[in-house]
Amino acid sequence: MPHSNLYSLFSSSLALTAVLGLILLAARLFRVTNLGNKTNQRLALLTSVALDTKRRLILVRADNREFLLLTGGGNDVCVAEIKERAS
Repeated sequence: MPHSNLYSLFSSSLALTAVLGLILLAARLFRVTNLGNKTNQRLALLTSVALDTKRRLILVRADNREFLLLTGGGNDVCVAEIKERAS
């Protein structure tokens, strides 16, 4: 009976080690292949600033162009557009 418990503990430890190893391997592959890198996004919110309780200035990037938007207060307006952004 003690031999069976020792074997069970050993196999459980081995299985846990294998699972943790697979998780670490997947994390490394994820990092190396840049799957977590979101640089190919076409639309991104860069920043947002509250002017008062109703209005906000929002800087948005879309396809390497940046737009400054004024939102709230009943109407939304594109205040400025920056054509091509030099990277």
